[in-house]
Amino acid sequence: MKVTVNGFWGGYPAVNSATSSYLVTSGDFTLLVDCGSGALARLQSKVNVMDIDAVILSHYHFDHVADIGVMQYAWKVQNILRETEEVLPIYGHKEDQAGFEALTHDRTEGIGYDPDQTLEVGPFTIQFMKTAHPVPCYAMRISDGTSSFVYTADSSYLDEFISFSKGTDLLITDSNFYKGMDGTNPGHMTSEEVGKIAHEAGVGKLWLSHLPHFGNVQDLKDQAAEQYGGVIELAQEGLSFES
Repeated sequence: MKVTVNGFWGGYPAVNSATSSYLVTSGDFTLLVDCGSGALARLQSKVNVMDIDAVILSHYHFDHVADIGVMQYAWKVQNILRETEEVLPIYGHKEDQAGFEALTHDRTEGIGYDPDQTLEVGPFTIQFMKTAHPVPCYAMRISDGTSSFVYTADSSYLDEFISFSKGTDLLITDSNFYKGMDGTNPGHMTSEEVGKIAHEAGVGKLWLSHLPHFGNVQDLKDQAAEQYGGVIELAQEGLSFES
């Protein structure tokens, strides 16, 4: 399995970049996890848009789904040009009915996932955990049978992340706040909190993502390292993990 950062900013993209979006591949199957603002433009430097086999969404805030609409246009246009009738499955929860219904378009089909059940998508097994965020949002534990990783999506700190992430090869965290800040109301975590999760869960590697547009993001890494002694990397486009 290979995991590649396609977008990593929180809220809105910086110049020539994107908000939350990750490419996950195993064998010849490619899954896109979240599709934030700028994601489609950045994606095309890595794969053809028609090579995406499925998309899965954590929630419907724009910094995680803004480019779903243009993805739908891309699939419509490419099907016309190719004279094909391919349909892209887009998985999302149904707790926001309007958000879910918007996933179905001419050449895309919204498919509801039950967060209480394990989901099979291509070679991937996906488990869910509800996060602490202003809207319904789900963290994901994704495995291809050989390796696994957890994507926290957006959340303030929850002890449950420790057991949910236990023993995974990689932990991708919402790291939108610095040590000592209170992310409870906005629903995001601090560098110190994600370091604690990584340490207590015994993960193989920690990525700090959903990065803030203020402060020195290098401080996030230094602060997380006070809690976790493993490999820590600040998310950047193209950063990849393979096992």
